[in-house]
Amino acid sequence: MFDLLSGCRIIDLTTIVLGPYATQILGDMGADVIKVEAPGGDLFRASSESRSAGMSPGFMNCNRNKRSIALDLKSAAGLGVMLDLVRGAEVFVHNMRPQAATRLGLSYDDLKAVNGNLVYCAGPGYGQNGPYANYPAYDDVIQAMSGIGRLNADAAGEPRFFPTIACDKIAGLHLALAVVGALARRRGGGEGCYIEAPMFESVLSFLYVEHLEGATFRPATGKTGYHRITNPYRKPYKTKDDYIAVLPYSTQQWCRFFALAGRKDLAAADWVQESRERSKNVARLYEILEAIMVERTTEEWLRELRRLEIPCAPVNGLDGLLDDPHLAETGFFQDMDHPTEGKIRSVRSPFLTQGVEVTDDRAAPKVGQHSREILRELGLDERRIGDLLGQGAVQEA
Repeated sequence: MFDLLSGCRIIDLTTIVLGPYATQILGDMGADVIKVEAPGGDLFRASSESRSAGMSPGFMNCNRNKRSIALDLKSAAGLGVMLDLVRGAEVFVHNMRPQAATRLGLSYDDLKAVNGNLVYCAGPGYGQNGPYANYPAYDDVIQAMSGIGRLNADAAGEPRFFPTIACDKIAGLHLALAVVGALARRRGGGEGCYIEAPMFESVLSFLYVEHLEGATFRPATGKTGYHRITNPYRKPYKTKDDYIAVLPYSTQQWCRFFALAGRKDLAAADWVQESRERSKNVARLYEILEAIMVERTTEEWLRELRRLEIPCAPVNGLDGLLDDPHLAETGFFQDMDHPTEGKIRSVRSPFLTQGVEVTDDRAAPKVGQHSREILRELGLDERRIGDLLGQGAVQEA
C-alpha cells in the first residue's frame, strides 16, 4: 500500500469486478476501504475453484487492502450500522443500479442527509439520464452494446468478446478516477458531491479516442474506425518458428527495418518516407511485414530489431509471463502468506513511487472477517455487538 490516501475512509458497497477493482486501486493508495457485503458475501467469491469456500482467485485479485463487514441491509439494524459507517466516511461507492440503492435507503439524497460532505460515487451500467438507465449490465452485455464484439470479429465476421473482463475493468478505472477527483475537490475545501461513472459511456469514451475518426467532423469526412487498427494485416506475424509483434512507427524506424530486411527500395520510396502517405498505405505496409517476417526466427528478429530500437515483442502466453525476467526483477508477482488460503501469488499495484511510504498489502478478507473490529471502531460495546450478531443483522467470519 502507498501512503497517498491515508486517513480516507471509503465505504465500499460494490460487487463482482467493476466496483471491487476500482476500490482495490483506492485501497492500494492507502485508503481504509471497508467492504460491506451481504451475509452470503460478494458473488465473485465463488467465481472459480478455491482452496476454501468463498475465496476464489478472481475475488482475491480484486479485494486486497480492504476490510470486510457483512450486513443484512434489509434489516433496520443492519441499515443502521451502514448509516453509522457513512457518518464517519469521506466516500461511499457502489455499482448497483441506482433504483436498487434507493430501495435499500442508500440513495445520494438518503446518505447526504446523514453526511452532508460525502463523496458519493456510483458505477451503474448506463447513464441515468437516458432511456437505458434501468437496464441491468454485465461485462458481456457492454462488450456487445459498445461495439467491442463486432470490432473484435473473427476472419469470418463472427462477433467475439475479448477474453478478459475488459468493460468492467475499464469502467472500474473510470470509477476510481471519479473518486480521486471528487476527493481532491473535497480536500481542497470543496463540498461533497455525487459522481456517476456508467459502464456504457466509460467504455465508449475509451473506444472512441481513436475510433471516432471521420465522424469527428461535422459533416463527417468518413466513417468511424481507425484504419491502422482495423485492417486485417495488423496482427502477430508468423516467423520461421513462432510469432512476433513488430511495429515500426516513425520514418526512421521504417527505413531501418527495410534496410535490415534487404529492401532498400522500400526504404527510399516516397510513400514510405512521407508520413501522411505512409498512413494512407498502412495496410500495404503491414502486408509486406507479414511476408518478410517468415524469413527469420523470432529470436533472430528480436535481437536485430532491438538493436535498431524498433518496437517489437515475442507473443507470450499467460503462463510464460509468470517467469518473465523483467517482471521478476521489478517484483511484479509477489508471494504472500494468506491467513486462510496459505501461500499465494499476488499481483502488486503497477505503480512505483519515490518519497511515499510503502507498507505491506492486506490480504483479501473472508466474509465479515472484520465485522467485530469495525463495530468496535463505531463505539459499540460487546453487548450491542452480540445483539447485532445474534439478530443476523451483522455476520462475522
